[in-house]
Amino acid sequence: MNTIIKQIKIIPLALLGLLLSGTVNAQQTLTLKEALNYSLQNNVKVRKSKLDIDGGKYKVQEVRAQALPQITGNAGLNYNPIIGKLVADFGGSPQSIKLGQNWNSSAGIQLSQQLFNQQVFTGLQAARSSEEYYNLTSQLTEEQIIELVANNYYQVLVNRQQLNVIDTNIKNVNVIEKIISNQYKNGLAKKIDVDRIKVNLTNLETQREQTINAITQLENQLKFAMGMPVSTEITLPKTELTEVTHLPQFSDSLSMDNRTEIKILDIQDKLLSLQRKAYVSEYYPSLALTGNYTYSSQSGGFDFLKSNPNAIGFGASAVGLTLKVPIFNGFLTRSKIRQADVDIQKAREDRRESKNSLNMAYENAKIQLRNSINTINSQKKNAELADEIYRSTQNNYNNGLASLTDLLDTENALTSAQNSYTQALLNYKIAEIQLIKSNGNIKSLLQ
Repeated sequence: MNTIIKQIKIIPLALLGLLLSGTVNAQQTLTLKEALNYSLQNNVKVRKSKLDIDGGKYKVQEVRAQALPQITGNAGLNYNPIIGKLVADFGGSPQSIKLGQNWNSSAGIQLSQQLFNQQVFTGLQAARSSEEYYNLTSQLTEEQIIELVANNYYQVLVNRQQLNVIDTNIKNVNVIEKIISNQYKNGLAKKIDVDRIKVNLTNLETQREQTINAITQLENQLKFAMGMPVSTEITLPKTELTEVTHLPQFSDSLSMDNRTEIKILDIQDKLLSLQRKAYVSEYYPSLALTGNYTYSSQSGGFDFLKSNPNAIGFGASAVGLTLKVPIFNGFLTRSKIRQADVDIQKAREDRRESKNSLNMAYENAKIQLRNSINTINSQKKNAELADEIYRSTQNNYNNGLASLTDLLDTENALTSAQNSYTQALLNYKIAEIQLIKSNGNIKSLLQ
C-alpha cells in the first residue's frame, strides 16, 4: 500500500501566477515557505500519493461490496438438431418418447446475500483501518518532500554565497593586477609577479565558472524536487541564510507519539493482526441466503417472438440457505496463520528498530548543531581576522613591506575562511531541519 496526504497550503496568488506562466522576474524572489508550499501542490510523488488515496478508497469499496447482495442475470438459447428419445414399454409394446423440443430458451436471475461470513466481516475492519494507513503514508511523503526541498534550497543559497566570495576576490585581485602591471611597466616589478597574478586571476575565473554551473545544477535539482519546470527562472533571497547566534532548545527525551513513521508502523501492526484474524476465520462456517427465478421456453421452431400456441413456457424459483462448513484443507489455514504470526513479529522488530533509529537521528542532530554553532562562531572570527590580515598585508605590499607571495597566501586564507563559515551555516541548517523532523514538526517550516 503506497500513499500520501491532502494537507495542501495555498501559494500567494502573485507568486502562483508567475510560476504557472513559467517565468519569474529578477525582482521576484522565491522564499523557502513559498518553495515548500509549491512543492506540496506540484511534486510528482505528492500528486501520485493523492491518487493513491483515491485508489485506496476504491479498494475499500471493493471489500465492502462483498457484504452487499450479489445479483446476477442469465439467459440462454439452444438449438437441438437431434432430440434424444426415451424408450418405454407400454403393455409389451415398446414406444419411444421425444424428450424436449428443437429450440430451448431460458432467462433468470440469481441472488446471494452473506448472512454470516467472518472473513468478509474482518475484511471490512481492515478496510476501515486501511483508510487511515493511506492518509498516514501520504503525510509521510509530504514530510519527506519538505525535507528534500529545504535541504536543496539551502544548498543553493550556500553556493550563491560562495559565488559572492569569489566575485569579491576577483575584484581584489584585479586591483592588485593593475598595480603590478603598472609597476612592471615602470620597472618596479618583475614579470614573474605579473604572471603569478594572471595565473591566480585565471584560476579564480575558472572557479567562478564552475560555481555558476554548480548553482545551475543545484537550482535544477531544487526545481525538480518542487515539481517546477526546470526552465523556470527563480531567485532566492539572501536573507534566508541568516546568521546563527544560539542553539535551539533541546528536549531531554524524544516523544514518538507524533512521529508519522511510528503511526504508520502501528497501523501496519493492526492490519497484520486483522490479516491473521481473517486467516483464523477460514475455520468458521459461512451462511448465505440464496434465491433464483428462471423462465424457460421450448418450441419446435424459432418463433419465440410470435404468439405460438405450441411453445411451452414455464417458470421456476427457489429460495434457500447455503451453509458451508470447512472440515479439512490439508493444514493450509494453519500454515497461513503461522506465516501471519511471523509477519507480526517482524513488524514489531521493525518498530523497535525504527524507534531506535529516530532516537539516534535526534541525538546526532543535537551533536551536529552543537558542532556547527561552535564552527560558525570560530569561523566567523577566523574570517574577520583573515580579512584584517589580508587588508594589512595588501597595505604593506603597496608600501613595499610585504611580498606578493605573502599577499596571495593571505588572499587564499581569507577565501578559505569565508567558505568555511558559509559551509558551517549550511551544516547548521541541515542539522536544524533534522532536529525539527525528529520532533515531528517538519511542517512548521511551512508557517
